[in-house]
Amino acid sequence: MRPLALVTGASSGIGFEIAAQLSARGYDILGVGASGRIGSLEEKLREAADDDAPVGTVVPVRADLRTAEGVAQVWESFESLDRHLDVAVLNAGKSLGGSFVDTDLEDELELLELNITGQIRLAKRVVRTMASQRAGRILITASLSALTPTPYESIYGPTRAFTYAFAQGLREEMKEYGVSVTALLPGATATDFHHTAGMDNTVFGSNEWKNDPAEVARQGVDALFAGKDHVIGGNRATRRAALLNRVLPETAKARRFAKDSRPSRSGHAG
Repeated sequence: MRPLALVTGASSGIGFEIAAQLSARGYDILGVGASGRIGSLEEKLREAADDDAPVGTVVPVRADLRTAEGVAQVWESFESLDRHLDVAVLNAGKSLGGSFVDTDLEDELELLELNITGQIRLAKRVVRTMASQRAGRILITASLSALTPTPYESIYGPTRAFTYAFAQGLREEMKEYGVSVTALLPGATATDFHHTAGMDNTVFGSNEWKNDPAEVARQGVDALFAGKDHVIGGNRATRRAALLNRVLPETAKARRFAKDSRPSRSGHAG
């Protein structure tokens, strides 16, 4: 029997590419998505697969991870398989662009429910299962935004800072159970992420200059199996930005980020 990987946010973007990478490594996929697109996951994985890397079992689960019911639905689907959980990728998340003065409070609360509350609800089930197995690997998607203030994405950045800190703490706790935890911090990536966040009228609205999601996914999966604590997902410019975020004062980082995230801008600031 092939090993099993649970991947959230698997219908598109980095999450889909991670699922494809794991499938190519011989994993069955339990893929979770919030929209009907998740129903075509198996077909998309087969289209993306090389001839020498056959796709195994694919179980799509449509669930709203903002809710306790959605997380329970995912876990019921996992338990119905009666399988060992070898890999869990907690990747689901979203952003919301715009000035905090103008954005809608309900949209921001929903973002918090998905990026933080839903992550913790699912992580609790994952880590208890893997602790009882005394084996497993966990990949948690944070963001390069975890390392900087994020004006005009003022709620998103702090949620990713939380996610990154959570992954780092959890990594230390899970060592005694033989479970590894890795954080993936992607830079801006060429997906629908910023479009969905309503940021088409910012520098982030263009995908021309962004990272390749397949490359970001490969870096994350490689780091997962290497047992690394974290990895920056992206090209040389992204890694350079990460280094700057480690040393620049918060005020300088906020100004830099605002140049790209402020609405009604176009073109890449470099």
